[in-house]
Amino acid sequence: MDPYLNDWLSLVIRFLHVVTAIAWIGASFYFVWLDNTLQTPPDWKKKKGISGDLWAVHGGGFYEVAKYKLAPESMPETLHWFKWEAYSTWITGFLMLILIYYIGADAYLIDPNKADISQTTAILIGVGAIFGSYFIYDFACKTPLVEKGLLFGIVMLVLLTFLAWLLGLVFSDRGTYIHIGAIIGTCMAANVMTVIMPGQRALVTAVEKGEAPDPKYGYNAKLRSVHNNYATLPVLFIMLSNHYPMTFGHEYGWLVLGAIMLIAAWARHFFNLRHRGIVKPSILISAIVAFAALAWVLKPTPIEAVEGSTGLTDAQAITLVKDKCGTCHSKAPTDDVFTVAPSGVMYDTSDEIMNWLPRIHARAIISKDMPFMNKTEMTDEQRAQLSEWITKKQAAK
Repeated sequence: MDPYLNDWLSLVIRFLHVVTAIAWIGASFYFVWLDNTLQTPPDWKKKKGISGDLWAVHGGGFYEVAKYKLAPESMPETLHWFKWEAYSTWITGFLMLILIYYIGADAYLIDPNKADISQTTAILIGVGAIFGSYFIYDFACKTPLVEKGLLFGIVMLVLLTFLAWLLGLVFSDRGTYIHIGAIIGTCMAANVMTVIMPGQRALVTAVEKGEAPDPKYGYNAKLRSVHNNYATLPVLFIMLSNHYPMTFGHEYGWLVLGAIMLIAAWARHFFNLRHRGIVKPSILISAIVAFAALAWVLKPTPIEAVEGSTGLTDAQAITLVKDKCGTCHSKAPTDDVFTVAPSGVMYDTSDEIMNWLPRIHARAIISKDMPFMNKTEMTDEQRAQLSEWITKKQAAK
């Protein structure tokens, strides 16, 4: 695909993905808040079948919201459904996956240092993992395990973390993280399509026929909605994680992912309880402490100087950066994937390189996720020499 066209497609699809994700997650947060905040209605409302209501003020007006235990006596003329936010988010997300990680599998998905697989094999593994994982999750939701919320969540977390380890054996670090995000997002969207929406249609049909709705439809839909709610923060983190290589680029990146998913879901639990009037600051505090502890554990160890090395001269260091990083970060990149300097960062001159020394140190020395996929084969010795030179330059400021 023409790189220029690829960039515009990526921009449009990514923008739509973010917008639809905001709409979907916003609706999820709102309805969980709404459900947890409903108060016991007066007797005259109870006689109408209303199980809870609340008053709210927003945008200069008052709102009264009521929830029926099962369904109203008759269906209103206009009934609002919430489904396309979920479907659109999944569709745009999958298009992004295809455009970046499948069409560009050789650059973004396949890590030849891990496994020598073809583009077709990589795509089949990715697609199989995404849809296969949903069938496992859906099966688990139909077992007695789903009735034990905490245990069910722990089992799902362990399975996802284990899958991240497996995928990490054949995929790039970025590819691994994004596929776990795609798995979670697919399960969330499938919950809407296969359980939540059919359950709501069954409720509507029963009311239209004048029959008493089966409570199981509402129960199952609510259960899957709660699952989606706890999955929102983990999947949001994965959407952002590609910008932070200290997570996915760690030696135990799969375990880091599992830890962050746990912390994110735990933090979400605080707000879900708070909506019901149960305030437990210890949950939020422990989540913050756990996150800080994880950041401390992931702190990189300093690179030791090369024994017997006299150190790089300024000219040698500049040449090294240009040789190893300039194939992409240049006004005229020679890389086969990046035809424009990523993020507009260029290393054509010594002044440009000196200006970006902190980021070069962070990406090429600490996280080692640059050069990208180490396509220019920067050695550990060269990283150590460059680290020593950058340290001296920053100390001299």
